[in-house]
Amino acid sequence: MRREQSQSPCVTDAEPDRISSLPGHIIDQILSILPIKEAVRTSILSTKWRYKWATLPNLVFDSQCISDTSEDLLVIKSKLSRIIDHVLLLHSGPIKKFKLSHRELIGVTDIDRWTLHLTRRPVKEFVLEIWKGQRYKIPSCLFSCQGLHHLELFNCWLIPPSTFQGFRNLKSLDLQHVTLSQDAFENLISTCPLLERLTLMNFDGFNYLNIHAPNLQFFDIGGKFEDISFKNTSQLAVVSIGLYVNFESSQGRLHGRTSNLVEFLIHLPRIQRLEIQSYFLKYLALGAVPVKLPTPCIDLSYLSIRINFYDSKEISAALCLFRSSPNLRELEILARPEEQPLPLAHHADCWEDVYLDWPVMRVRHVRIDGISGIKPELDFISFILLYSPVLERMTVKPALNASPELVKELLRLRRASGRAEVIYLDSV
Repeated sequence: MRREQSQSPCVTDAEPDRISSLPGHIIDQILSILPIKEAVRTSILSTKWRYKWATLPNLVFDSQCISDTSEDLLVIKSKLSRIIDHVLLLHSGPIKKFKLSHRELIGVTDIDRWTLHLTRRPVKEFVLEIWKGQRYKIPSCLFSCQGLHHLELFNCWLIPPSTFQGFRNLKSLDLQHVTLSQDAFENLISTCPLLERLTLMNFDGFNYLNIHAPNLQFFDIGGKFEDISFKNTSQLAVVSIGLYVNFESSQGRLHGRTSNLVEFLIHLPRIQRLEIQSYFLKYLALGAVPVKLPTPCIDLSYLSIRINFYDSKEISAALCLFRSSPNLRELEILARPEEQPLPLAHHADCWEDVYLDWPVMRVRHVRIDGISGIKPELDFISFILLYSPVLERMTVKPALNASPELVKELLRLRRASGRAEVIYLDSV
């Protein structure tokens, strides 16, 4: 018996190409979240996708560009160079952001060529992170990019040309592990009139931080320096400063006969968030620390201080800040142990004068970290509890060498706030 051949339905129209029919803005969104290597591969999907990647505004070349299956660094470098050359050669649209950051990347001459290519395009964001080798000398052509809004450099050496007149549109500058001369640094900052955010970490070549930036709102610095001063920085709202080197009081630079603390804050009338890290409080405590600042920090709501509780000058500086910040709401105290602590005799009667005339603090949340249970620390905590009637929570995290009686000592302290909760965290 002959089996009849089954008939399949007649296909008159091809299945619709759903990938090609996607709206252009959807395709752009898909490409924007893909690593650049995968974005280029989408060119095989359809005719509509073939050159879509070539108009990507954000070009990011990082560890996702190539798979590190080979341990040969020359192979990795060669692959990365070919990818960047290929993308820049075929790219046809405007480039908003260019980021080059690979863990195996060292300063190579190819970067000069890529940078020169980018200077001919209206690039707004330029990020270069050299993770290995010596500091890479930035080519002079980069300083001609007047369209830059954000510049971020890691492990680089900057020598601006004599014709450099600043980045007129730059709003954000992030320099980490960089070398820059004193004059070049000051000229760079002062000739960026729109600068709003400035980050400096682990720099060399200059020791004096003279900041002249009328639109600066955010300033984050950590490194070794001798002095810092602000000029025309009335818009600064968020400041974090870490001085990474200890110094003797006689070595620190003092502004005239007044206190460094006064000179520092007089140019920050709108400060809202202040972080004083490492040894910077010791710098601020130089000179005659006043009981109260001439002008209060009305807008300061968050304060973080790393302090040596053995140093009465640092305690005085901290108390001056508290008294001058009537709207302080969050306070963080980080204990900074010293190799050779000062004798405790300096603290015998210092609190008696403080208690006589002290305004009520409006702080609500306090975090204290790294204390060991010595008397100056407990006196400091007792003071905060007694003069914070609206305190809601105090979190205490002790140091590894903390006294086992610390918990009992904390529980004995009186509190002005009936709602204050003291939370004791383990040191590990």
